[in-house]
Amino acid sequence: MNRNMRNRWTLAFQLAAACVLAAAAQDKDSFTPMALDAGFGRMDISEPAIAPEEIIRQFAAKESEFQQALNHYTYRRIARVQTIDDDNRVDGEYYEVDDVIFDSTGKRTEKVVFAPTNTLQRVQMTPSDLQDIQHGYPFVLTAEEIGQYNIKYMGRQKVDEVDCYVFDVSPKVIEKKQRYLLGRIWVDATDLQIVVTNGRMVPDDTRKGNEDLHPPFMTWRQQVDGHYWFPVYTKGEGVLHFSGGHNYMAQDVHMRDTIKYTDYKQFGSTIKIIYEGKDITPPEKQK
Repeated sequence: MNRNMRNRWTLAFQLAAACVLAAAAQDKDSFTPMALDAGFGRMDISEPAIAPEEIIRQFAAKESEFQQALNHYTYRRIARVQTIDDDNRVDGEYYEVDDVIFDSTGKRTEKVVFAPTNTLQRVQMTPSDLQDIQHGYPFVLTAEEIGQYNIKYMGRQKVDEVDCYVFDVSPKVIEKKQRYLLGRIWVDATDLQIVVTNGRMVPDDTRKGNEDLHPPFMTWRQQVDGHYWFPVYTKGEGVLHFSGGHNYMAQDVHMRDTIKYTDYKQFGSTIKIIYEGKDITPPEKQK
């Protein structure tokens, strides 16, 4: 999210990493997670019966299965990004409804269903904001990607009535034009799939005049097809601190993001969906 600065030349959209950076660079990056509600129980920090490394291996494999299944579903995404004034009232909004579908050739694409005029005045949407909405907020940590992260077992905790393993996640290396989760995930202890993600997508660009900042967020998943946990709701909220510079003043901007994912439907294709080594593709979808 860039600050919107009038009477200045248009700033190029850039990510913070102009080259490969060590993840330690994020140490200077403030990270405030979303607050947990009453649905999160007491954390059990005793050692699990299964080695954490084995839990990580198993849930990463299950996340890979889920990603393959998700790639063959259509759904609707409703994204709302708001700025909030000092009286807690909305004073600007970006709103867009998109259908994630397949075209006539079977290629995955997105169709804009509804997009009223963007009324954001104090900030402007950036490519990294859109990347987070499309891919970051519905975070999936597959076996192919898990090597990019440091993962630390934190304990066991119930989320509502779901018993979960809890892991802290941080990128090992930050590469140019890539976005990573810095935060925490809750993994269903039975299904070994992520059910809650809490953190922030990084990196932020903190250079004066080029600041591109992002609020913390939390994403919840639910079982949609009886097998996999699909993202259904994301809420992000925080105050972004833009520093001052030549011809402009420092500014704090209260941001609120809400993303809803609805109407999941399996797309008819010749692709089979595998769950725990078994073909679970509904008969009417097989050809």
